[in-house]
Amino acid sequence: MKCTSFFLALLLLFVIPVAAQPLQSPADFLGYQLGDKFTPHYRIVQYFENAAKAAPQMMQLEHYGQTYEGRPLLLAYISSPENMTRLEEIRKNNLRLTGMLKDKPAEAGGPAIIWFSYNVHGNEASSSEVSMKTLYKLLGTNNPQTKAWLKNTVIIIDPCLNPDGRDRYVNWYNQVVGATPDPDPEAREHNEPWPGGRTNHYNFDLNRDWAWQTQIETQARLKKYNQWMPQVHCDFHEQMPGNPYYFAPAAEPFHEVITGFQRSFQTTIGKNHARYFDANGWLYFTKEYFDLFYPSYGDTYPLYNGSIGMTYEQAGHGRAGLAIDLDNDDTLRLSDRIAHHFTTSMSTVEAVSNNAAQLMSSFKKYFDDANAGLVGEYKTYIVAGATESKLAELTALFDRNAIQYGYAVKGKPVKAYNFFNGKEENYTLTDRDIVIPTNQPKAVLVKVLFEPSAKLTDSATYDITAWSLPFAYGLQSFATREKLPLSGTAVNTSSPNYQTPVSNYGYLVNYNSFEDGKFLAALLKNDIRVRFAEKEFSYNGVRYAKGSLVILKAGNDAKMNKLLELAKQFNNKITAVSSGFMESGFDFGSDKLHLLKKPKIALVTGNGSSSGAAGEIWHLFEQQLNYPLTLVNAEDVDGTDWKEFDVLIVPDGYYKFLGTKDAAGELRSWVRNGGRLILMENAAAQVAGLEWGIKLKKAEEEKPDDKKDPYTDLKKYEDRERDNIVNNIPGAIYKVELDNSHPLAFGYPSYYYSLKLSDNLYEFSKDGWNVGVIKKEKQVSGFVGNKVKEKIKDGTVIGAMQMGRGQVIYFADDPVFRSFWQNGKLLLTNAVFLVGQ
Repeated sequence: MKCTSFFLALLLLFVIPVAAQPLQSPADFLGYQLGDKFTPHYRIVQYFENAAKAAPQMMQLEHYGQTYEGRPLLLAYISSPENMTRLEEIRKNNLRLTGMLKDKPAEAGGPAIIWFSYNVHGNEASSSEVSMKTLYKLLGTNNPQTKAWLKNTVIIIDPCLNPDGRDRYVNWYNQVVGATPDPDPEAREHNEPWPGGRTNHYNFDLNRDWAWQTQIETQARLKKYNQWMPQVHCDFHEQMPGNPYYFAPAAEPFHEVITGFQRSFQTTIGKNHARYFDANGWLYFTKEYFDLFYPSYGDTYPLYNGSIGMTYEQAGHGRAGLAIDLDNDDTLRLSDRIAHHFTTSMSTVEAVSNNAAQLMSSFKKYFDDANAGLVGEYKTYIVAGATESKLAELTALFDRNAIQYGYAVKGKPVKAYNFFNGKEENYTLTDRDIVIPTNQPKAVLVKVLFEPSAKLTDSATYDITAWSLPFAYGLQSFATREKLPLSGTAVNTSSPNYQTPVSNYGYLVNYNSFEDGKFLAALLKNDIRVRFAEKEFSYNGVRYAKGSLVILKAGNDAKMNKLLELAKQFNNKITAVSSGFMESGFDFGSDKLHLLKKPKIALVTGNGSSSGAAGEIWHLFEQQLNYPLTLVNAEDVDGTDWKEFDVLIVPDGYYKFLGTKDAAGELRSWVRNGGRLILMENAAAQVAGLEWGIKLKKAEEEKPDDKKDPYTDLKKYEDRERDNIVNNIPGAIYKVELDNSHPLAFGYPSYYYSLKLSDNLYEFSKDGWNVGVIKKEKQVSGFVGNKVKEKIKDGTVIGAMQMGRGQVIYFADDPVFRSFWQNGKLLLTNAVFLVGQ
């Protein structure tokens, strides 16, 4: 009997499932109360994984990607047990409401989907702590209130959008804080070192990247976002330590596409928050500072995709640490920050649950209107298909944003608005033109991204005011009020069966896009000898423009197979040539053909440089050009052996080594001995003060006017915040005339559209090359203050100057802004690889 009982017990051990561990609170799991210390990202991941195991009937956890530094990105899905059993069907039904899934009609009455995005800015670190508290509260089975809310809602939690930035901040803070936090604002724990934890690995602000998706964290997140399309999205932030809490409704300007319901529901949620904040005596503000215009924020992008997008701003930021003394004799603690963000999290769930039916009905109407073509005056946008590689860059953006597009039916004439000249004119479609209809689920986003000039209801806005894709990508585009038929595919110019012909002499490469610049970088990286043409020439009836690349077999015998491999990799249709004798233009022995040297490149970074500006260039070389780049700290510039480098890029910033003529003397000697110095934005402005031959253009002084109204200078105190708007240029598009005979502008037409971010403009150079100039009034789109507008004319914005055997290249504005200004990337590529060669 004892033996039988033993084996029966053993059998039951294997048959009866072991009970799951009970759900632990964050404090029990972590071993400290939330707010006592900052939690490293890996422990947040562990808590979410533990919760998923403890409450599988109410939660699913998904690893949806990883950061550049290899940290996991997570999404937690929480709802009632009944909803969780059909979670995939809920997702699909929601997409049916939008029209993005058409397998069958959508069912009414589905749960509302709420998406919480925590900690997009790494040093705004309270919200990832909040994510654990919110998760624990929602999963609590003994809470009848949350159980009721989860019956008609699905909550999606991203506990940390920016793990690399968060860990950069948290690891630093945990290393410098003492046994007891020091609330004195002057203590070192309140002053982060460069670059701070706000941004990701490449110093990109992920809260400006939603639409552009230049970073892998954003790409992974938006792929999931577009598979769910939530009704509500909340983006959790922090502001300066002394500020009250901010929640919606937002400030003007609102973009005109934001619907009345989207506005009113922000107010509904805001009033619900106010009830709790009033009860606790917490101060807050609404309708100020945080507007809804620029399309790539965590509130506007969801709004332009049918959601109720909102930003929540808690006091704190990277300065607050665990505790910081405020000017009002109070102390802000991490525990306070957690309490406030937790309150708005739960209040959002409550407000949505209480209004779910109305929210779902309005969500469906939003997309019914979009699919019916009721958004905006234009029914179709057309992107001319002249440059295949540029079109590929744009369609990749469409695909990432789930924007529907097709190709034009050849030969159809249309009357359309021409983006580049601002006129209505006749245009005949080709079968390589991309056609983007506005009767589609993403109609609102399409309108916002394409519109030539967005309507601005208030010029006091938080970010850039112009971003239109035709200008950002440099692609001739049209808009028509006519709904155009679509063809499924373009003319097949990229046949997978294309075979590069073999040549015993050499190859030609047309050079007219950033993709060609990437191909050039790959050739040089692989030690393939490349020449570029200074003048046009013709071969076999084909015209090759200035900048075209020539790769001869002579000197490349051992590399020809690698050349063909790279051509296939970059989808570059190189042309075989059998002779150096050209039909027109120069022959290959001419001095108009220049052999390129493989450059060794350095980038100034660290204290003094703008972390975002330096990060853009770092990312461009590592992730796009895939070409080696040495990062040099600005503080080490004086001690660096510059003879080892051919090119030095100095991004926007303010530098001690450019502060005086003496400080910059060593760098000037390096340039005179053959170095190439590329100066961006304020770095160029600093050099303009060193008497190197670059001069900033000054605004014309006002002439005395006896008839001037003597009361003009009288101002109202209440208008003080708006008085400086006349001197403001938050980001506007200008048309720049290019000298495309200069290597800096090879691959471009005679113009370029620049995103102007400052009033910096340089005097026309007598001794250098004015490669990009603004003549007269060339503003195309965006807001420019009246006084700034008067200054931005008749000056140079892109220039090059010979200095001894070297070159100084300068950009008044950022040609690779946030990496979404696609058409400027070839300019910087040319500056590095072509100029001075």
